[in-house]
Amino acid sequence: MRPEYWDRAKRALGRRDPVMAAIMRRHPRVYLAPRGDPFHTLARAIVGQQISVKAAQSVWNKFAELVVEVIPEKILQLKVVQLRACGLSERKVEYIRDLAQRFADGALLAQRWPQMSNEDVVADLVQVRGIGPWTAEMFLMFNLLRPDVFPLDDLGLRKGIQLAYFKRPVSLQTMRKLGETWRPWRTVATWYLWRSLDPVPVEY
Repeated sequence: MRPEYWDRAKRALGRRDPVMAAIMRRHPRVYLAPRGDPFHTLARAIVGQQISVKAAQSVWNKFAELVVEVIPEKILQLKVVQLRACGLSERKVEYIRDLAQRFADGALLAQRWPQMSNEDVVADLVQVRGIGPWTAEMFLMFNLLRPDVFPLDDLGLRKGIQLAYFKRPVSLQTMRKLGETWRPWRTVATWYLWRSLDPVPVEY
């Protein structure tokens, strides 16, 4: 099910940005879709950190097969060696177990996040080991479906902007300036720039 703002955002972006309009025309039948509950989304984002999409999918498949149900209680029942056997690094096992413990303890109250600002959700999430601003931004986009997230540290976003708009490396300042023209739909613009590099949507 597409976000309620998606078509409105596409029309607005298409009117003001001919480059973005062309990218959107090349990908007419795909859109951002939420994947799983908050814990599932965050666990998957941790698995995908600093590895390729293909490698992340392989590790996630093994992880999901092991735990059967991706919930905190299941993960906390497993031994480190079992989780490591899925292809997770020692550090990522620590991160996922810390995330699971915080959900189980009630230190993270996901039911509050839909009513909180982007900044407050990010502040909540970065307290978890292994979750930095990028992972928190992916959560805002893929789980909460916030329409105006602009993950400047994302390598895919930077590459998409370089190839589509400048044909050369660009600074963060240039990215920010371009991003201002897409407000309040920077999530949608980012998502289509990802599609310009890889037509198959990544899952979180």
